[in-house]
Amino acid sequence: MHRFANPARFLRLSTLLLPWSAGATVVLLIVGLYLSLFGSPPDYQQGDTVRIMYIHVPAAWMSLFVYTNMAAAAAAGLVWKHPLADLFAKAAAPIGAGFTLVCLVTGSLWGAPMWGTWWVWDARLTSVLILFFLYLGYMALVNAFDDPQRGTRAGNVLLLVGIVNVPIIKFSVDWWNTLHQPSSVIKMGGPSIDSSMLIPLLVMAGAFTSYFIAVVILRLRTEIAHRKIQTLRFSVAGDGATG
Repeated sequence: MHRFANPARFLRLSTLLLPWSAGATVVLLIVGLYLSLFGSPPDYQQGDTVRIMYIHVPAAWMSLFVYTNMAAAAAAGLVWKHPLADLFAKAAAPIGAGFTLVCLVTGSLWGAPMWGTWWVWDARLTSVLILFFLYLGYMALVNAFDDPQRGTRAGNVLLLVGIVNVPIIKFSVDWWNTLHQPSSVIKMGGPSIDSSMLIPLLVMAGAFTSYFIAVVILRLRTEIAHRKIQTLRFSVAGDGATG
């Protein structure tokens, strides 16, 4: 992966990937919404309320997926000094925070009719809320210093410390007594959810993933351009001071 850490090489590769990921997002989202709203049956207990699942679950998956990738980028930035690693984490953070917020909001909308309350201090819900604060904390921290390098290092440390929350979110329903239902897709023995609901769910997950790829490419390209402008400004200022 070292060769993809070169900004010029990444820009060439992203030019090829962007239209495919954007096109996949549109197609998968249209198909996924149709299957979720019209092609899947209502639940025998929850009725049509279960359709919130097709937004809530992929958003939850993506909130963990994005943070895990940001933590991996933070490690690469701290250890190997990859030029794009720090920029990737910065570009991905608002997207991951958005997925986490969607997860929390849709979870509350789903929980109100099912549990009789919008929020409980459940292990799963609380750990996801902590994840949201980690995203916000990272974004605040990287912009809290006059020296961008100090902010980046501090943000990377926070990402690596916060990664311990990811397995807590994943296994909280197994470790503690919780209102949140256990996993019905990724589990030993295979999914326990019927294929009429599983297929729309996976299509929506694919749509969310391709959306993330498209948007993070756009944001990363913007971050690279911004970094180039900063470098040019410092160079011009240095030449002016020397002259």
